[in-house]
Amino acid sequence: MTESQRIRSLSFGSEAAAYERGRPSYPPEAIDWLLPPGARDVLDLGAGTGKLTTRLVERGLKVVAVDPLAEMLELLSSALPDTPALLGTAEQIPLPDNSVDAVLVAQAWHWFDPQRAVAEVARVLRPGGRLGLVWNARDERLGWVKDLGRIIGHENAQFNDTTTVPAPFADVEHHRVEWTSYLTPQALIDLVASRSYCITSPTAVRTQTLEQVRELLATHPALANSTGVALPYITVCIRATLGG
Repeated sequence: MTESQRIRSLSFGSEAAAYERGRPSYPPEAIDWLLPPGARDVLDLGAGTGKLTTRLVERGLKVVAVDPLAEMLELLSSALPDTPALLGTAEQIPLPDNSVDAVLVAQAWHWFDPQRAVAEVARVLRPGGRLGLVWNARDERLGWVKDLGRIIGHENAQFNDTTTVPAPFADVEHHRVEWTSYLTPQALIDLVASRSYCITSPTAVRTQTLEQVRELLATHPALANSTGVALPYITVCIRATLGG
């Protein structure tokens, strides 16, 4: 990881509230696909403010959330006070060996050192355990979403399709789910404000970006005078099983 990537990976704490307000959750179909049959103990690694954690807790699973940013975990704990929320990284997971049935990573694997993370995930998983990775990418086939991408940078769901999971993991599979997130215009601004490149941009650049998003909301025929925004997503999922 380059120094600029490291800075971006640790930048979200300053915009934790915007992250929670603006970022989407994950569709149930994707979570169904990621979880192994009979899973009970699950680690949400890089849990952030708990977007995925909440969905897992709702299923009655015993969940531990781990993230390197105290500001993110503070929001998670306020919403999920009974869920253990531990400071830690993918390269140094604060859990004992063979302690969970599944490790799920939402919107975070690209920030990890993959070789070190794989070794740590393999350590905390039980034999035959599951590693599940998931990303939400905006579906830019729609006109206004493509226009948004021109302002804030395009997302490429194909990028995540090419992610590999090395040994000792096997049976790597890929899956995609198309769905729609419904949010307010202000939440769309929060979504942009919570992105790492926006957080780490110079103040003038950040201000200009957010103003351009506000202008898009005010002038695009599909968005103007609307109290709600339908934002289409492609959720990319990868699952792998701990071998040997």
